Amino acid sequence: MAKPNKKGPRRTVQISCLQCKAPIFKYRKGGKGALVKCFTERIVEDYTETSCICPGCGQQFARETMIRGAPALKIVGGKVHMK
Repeated sequence: MAKPNKKGPRRTVQISCLQCKAPIFKYRKGGKGALVKCFTERIVEDYTETSCICPGCGQQFARETMIRGAPALKIVGGKVHMK
């Protein structure tokens, strides 16, 4: 299978926690759809201390996984907000 493009799209979105509104990271997202997965190589700025845990309220918002041979975060539905 094809790996995702490392350079990725130019559009960046701000990902924040839906419960406490704390910023989680800035991400280079492609397409118009919902945020289902985040490839770790496309994360521009990371505000979390521990991976997949919100820095504000401490809830888990994603799971680490491998997608198409690249490390990624699978987002748990209803836990994050994309702006």
